[in-house]
Amino acid sequence: MIQVKYNYGGNLMQTLLKRSLTFLSVVSCLLSFTFSPLYAGPEKEMQGWGVDDEYNKLYSPKELDKLKGTVVKFTTVQPLPGMSKATVLVLDEGGDEITVHLCPVWFASAKETGIKRGDKVKVKGSWAEIDGEDVFLASKVKKGDFYEFKVRLTKDGTPFWAMSPEQLAHERSQQ
Repeated sequence: MIQVKYNYGGNLMQTLLKRSLTFLSVVSCLLSFTFSPLYAGPEKEMQGWGVDDEYNKLYSPKELDKLKGTVVKFTTVQPLPGMSKATVLVLDEGGDEITVHLCPVWFASAKETGIKRGDKVKVKGSWAEIDGEDVFLASKVKKGDFYEFKVRLTKDGTPFWAMSPEQLAHERSQQ
């Protein structure tokens, strides 16, 4: 049997593995920097939806509430002047129709929420007043025992649409 020895201070497999991992790390970083802006939505559409913008400050994670009802319809609204449209569902809660803001349309349209008219849902979120109207800013909508559409961290209200791709992937893997 012939043995081949490499005399350069290490094992050939270890060297190849280290080089491969380094290459993959560099490619990963480059791709995340290249595509990160796509996850946060186009800059023009992001206006008004940022973590520090007025709309997000309306969400109060210290004053969470829960709703339970049937989805009457979906619509879109411009929450505040200068903002892009929001995906909104109208919830029938015992005869009262409640406007529930979910997220920017560019983050998820009505079809992309996985919820449809007639579904019985539970919604967790925070109340806010916009233009004299009480609206509910959702953190998550739960349908049945196994489906949940989550748009904010419950603990602090961080919107999913403002997260980095890595943060968003981590949060979605936790569901």
